Amino acid sequence: MVILFRLMLFLALLIVAYSIIKYFFQPLRKLEKAHRHNQFFFLDDQKDVRKNFSLTYKGVMFEGEKYMGATDTSFDIITIYVWTNDYNALQGLMREDFQFIEDDIRIRYPEAAVEWKSPIKEFLRDQK
Repeated sequence: MVILFRLMLFLALLIVAYSIIKYFFQPLRKLEKAHRHNQFFFLDDQKDVRKNFSLTYKGVMFEGEKYMGATDTSFDIITIYVWTNDYNALQGLMREDFQFIEDDIRIRYPEAAVEWKSPIKEFLRDQK
């Protein structure tokens, strides 16, 4: 009976340790931490085309939707729409900030055209 109790206790400790390790390496937690600290973080599953990506930059959380299409040589991501749900957080961002985000997206998806949704689209169009 004592051996069974020790085995169950050891198994419980393994489950708790596994849960703690899994929590610390969870990408969504890293995104939220970067968002709280006003840092840049890009969370994406490049293998899953249907899954949107999230990124945070200077305390603003952005989301991007990927669309696949045909390029000259292969099928690839050709269009990406980017938006934010918290428009009040955009206060203080400049054109260079949006250019930085676009450049980082183009590093990951070189064939893609980045399209911004309102009101960012109007802001960038008026700044040209």
